[in-house]
Amino acid sequence: MNKNIHGHDVLAMMLRSNRGYTREQLRQAIDSVFGTSSRFDACVAQGMTAEELIDFLVARNKFRTEADGWHVNEGEICDG
Repeated sequence: MNKNIHGHDVLAMMLRSNRGYTREQLRQAIDSVFGTSSRFDACVAQGMTAEELIDFLVARNKFRTEADGWHVNEGEICDG
């Protein structure tokens, strides 16, 4: 059964982990935490796969890059 998860839940997962992620590590963490059949929603897009969500978040500057990978760019999180 597919579950729809809001993209903010993925950002919150990243913040709780207090670590950086490569693209592959982030996809694996999303699959592990939310399940491989989950779909993701945001204010302007619905039903995204984990890969599509990552592309969506990258395009909207939701990550900052540090030496150990991507971290949430907290100043870019909307209230939605």
